[in-house]
Amino acid sequence: MTIDLGLLLAVIGSAVIAGAAFFVVGRRIERRVAEVAGQSVKQQAERILSEARRDAEAGRAASVIAAKEEIIKAREGWETEAQRRRQEAERHEKRMEERETLVDRKLNALDERDKDLQRREQAVVDRDKALAKRDEEVARAMGEHRARLEQLAGLSAQEAKEQLKQAVTDEARSEASALVRDIKEEAKKNGDREAKKIVAMAIQRIAAETTAETTVSSVTLPNDEMKGRIIGREGRNIRAFETATGVDVIIDDTPDTVVISCFDPVRREVARQSLEQLISDGRIHPGRIEEVVNKVRAQIEVELVQAGEQAAYELGIHGLHAELIKLVGRMKYRTSYGQNIYYHSKEVAWLAGMMAAELKIDVHLAKRGGLLHDVGKVMTHDHEGTHVELGVEMATKYGEHPVVINAIAAHHDDVPHETPISVIVQAADRVSGARPGARREAFETYVKRLTKLEEIATSYPGVERSFAIQAGRELRIVVVPEAIDDVKAQQLSEQIARRIETELQYPGQIRVVVIRETRAVDVAR
Repeated sequence: MTIDLGLLLAVIGSAVIAGAAFFVVGRRIERRVAEVAGQSVKQQAERILSEARRDAEAGRAASVIAAKEEIIKAREGWETEAQRRRQEAERHEKRMEERETLVDRKLNALDERDKDLQRREQAVVDRDKALAKRDEEVARAMGEHRARLEQLAGLSAQEAKEQLKQAVTDEARSEASALVRDIKEEAKKNGDREAKKIVAMAIQRIAAETTAETTVSSVTLPNDEMKGRIIGREGRNIRAFETATGVDVIIDDTPDTVVISCFDPVRREVARQSLEQLISDGRIHPGRIEEVVNKVRAQIEVELVQAGEQAAYELGIHGLHAELIKLVGRMKYRTSYGQNIYYHSKEVAWLAGMMAAELKIDVHLAKRGGLLHDVGKVMTHDHEGTHVELGVEMATKYGEHPVVINAIAAHHDDVPHETPISVIVQAADRVSGARPGARREAFETYVKRLTKLEEIATSYPGVERSFAIQAGRELRIVVVPEAIDDVKAQQLSEQIARRIETELQYPGQIRVVVIRETRAVDVAR
């Protein structure tokens, strides 16, 4: 085993020595190889460097050639540009010379014009002096002429001027009055023709019955014994009846008739129907009277609403306030000059609607204004104010259209007409009221109105006589021809018509005719 270890150590030692020898040899070989490679790289680098030097010299020669070419091209471009600028400068210089020549010509022309203006100015100055001298001569001559005229005429210049002015004024006023009269006559002729056509058409289309009614309510009794039962013991029945209804019962010697008197037509109608029911029933005592009166009053209230609704339905009017409908129904028991207001208002509404349709304006508003134009008359017994004021108040309160309110307010010309509809309603109202037999009035009132008409006419200076004819619908006035000429006659008719409208109350309309007659009389001997 000792031998083997020694051998092993010897082998290992020899191996180490051999490895060291190989390492030394390898390093020498590597160094030699590196030296050989370095020489090769050095040679290659020298070759590349020499090639680069050759390429650089060739490139520099090409750059020099290109630079020379660029310089040559730039020089050619500069020479071309310089040639162009020289030519442009020559053209500019030529234009400047031409402009200077033109300016010189204009300056010469201005000098000539200035000299001409100076000559003309001097001529104007000389002419002004001559004109001033001539004006002085003319003024002196006119003064001498005026003085001579004043001496011959006996008037000063101011007096003659005033006379001339007055004469021209009178002539112009006369011509203007004649022109106004002609224009009025022409407009009136055309307007009357169209208005008559429309009104006639409306009247022909509505054939209403006569609407006049009496204002006295009477109840027919089966016998005179019924009067005693109505009066009752010691008058208790009649007192209870009058207290419950608010009317006066007139029992006189008229056979089989009892008259009911009351300013309120609705109360009068309630009393009439109540009394008729009591008579037919036969039971007449205070308790029964109060029961029947309350029952009839409720029935009348329902009838009033139904009458208002019926009128609105017949006319095609929608949206009326419930209170206005009730007021329209109350018109059924209200009369004016003996004419029933309910039927009169419906007739006015129909006429106004037809006229509005012909004139191509709002038919609905025309009918509405016609139906409500007299609605205030049913309130005149209970409220202060005219029926026009009360009607406007009610229509405003219940939200009626402003056109309808103006139609109510203007149908008696209390306020100006704002729309054609108010004029149509007024015309329809007068047509309805002017129907033959439509209205009646007391004989005393009729005579007083005719007398007042003639008094108004004769109160004007120059009026010789006046006559109220055609039941007061026409007033004919005869004037003194020396005091009233044609122009004043026209003015007189207008003044009297406006005064009649202001001072009198009358149904329909009144025509005022002024007659001026000139007679030339001589005697043959």
